[in-house]
Amino acid sequence: MRSSSLVAVALALCSALFFTLTYVLNRSLVAGGGHWQWAVILRYLFTLPLLALVLPWQGGLGGLPQALRRHPRPWLGWSSVGFVLFGIPLTWAASSGPSWLIAGSFQITVLAGPLLAPLLYRDERRRLAWGSLAIGALIVAGVFTLQWGHAHGRLRPGDWLAVGAVALAAFAYPLGNRGLLLHLEQTEAMQAEAEQAGAQRGPPRLNAVQRVFGMTLCSWPLWLLFALIAWRTIGPPDLREMLLAAGVALSSGTIATVMFFRATDMVRREPGALAAVEAMQAAELLFATLLGVLFLGESWPHGYAAFGALAIVLGIALFGWISGRGAAGHDDQLRALRGDRSA
Repeated sequence: MRSSSLVAVALALCSALFFTLTYVLNRSLVAGGGHWQWAVILRYLFTLPLLALVLPWQGGLGGLPQALRRHPRPWLGWSSVGFVLFGIPLTWAASSGPSWLIAGSFQITVLAGPLLAPLLYRDERRRLAWGSLAIGALIVAGVFTLQWGHAHGRLRPGDWLAVGAVALAAFAYPLGNRGLLLHLEQTEAMQAEAEQAGAQRGPPRLNAVQRVFGMTLCSWPLWLLFALIAWRTIGPPDLREMLLAAGVALSSGTIATVMFFRATDMVRREPGALAAVEAMQAAELLFATLLGVLFLGESWPHGYAAFGALAIVLGIALFGWISGRGAAGHDDQLRALRGDRSA
């Protein structure tokens, strides 16, 4: 593997560590007496100004203002699905168990992309990828084994609710991101046809950071509404809640996102290296376990839970290998892969 590929893999591994801080910090906030509502609300309220600081080094706003003016409904709708419908159930589930349990359960999202494809696309991408689904089944089996082992073989109604909440978040995240990517793809195609017919040249294509900034901005009305409701019902957040939420916004919403997009861009035409970069997301479960044990006093997964964690790591590594081979040289597929790890 070339030196640039090794750098990309190292960046992806670092991004997995910063993504993992989402689970650890949310768990710390809830375990310390904070309220999960402020954890998710403040995360996205803080993420927007942090991304605004990154934008000048990522092409500025570019064509984002024009895209929002022309098509506000898709932006508002898909942002609500990908961020609000994702963030609320995932953060609520943080109170159900240790960080590694939530981090492992969220890896169901690897299966969500192939299952959602027939609902989203109308071209060759709508076909079910049976190889990916088979690997996804391994991951899901690992998730339930993880949950079963944590509950000592007795899943209570609350445990099933937590699993359902994480599964909802795992499907909402790629649905919102891929839905907006598809909208952008369609508008770019229509603009290209208009330019061929002699129309004025349209706005430049949005890069990943501009798209994440736009989605965060479009989700703000709902977050501000939820903040007002939370302020009146549970009271204002304290300093600890604000600091932990700011940590999530900085680590996951800004640092990890930029690192991951940079890593995939570096190896976008190298299938083996791309596979290694994609597979680094499996490290989130390992990082969540280690950080939870060291800083939150959580126990190591053992017995059935350990077997479940191993199955998840193996499944994601296989999925990254297949994804990297299948998407080599296909920019649209690469953008879709990157879309599932934004914000």
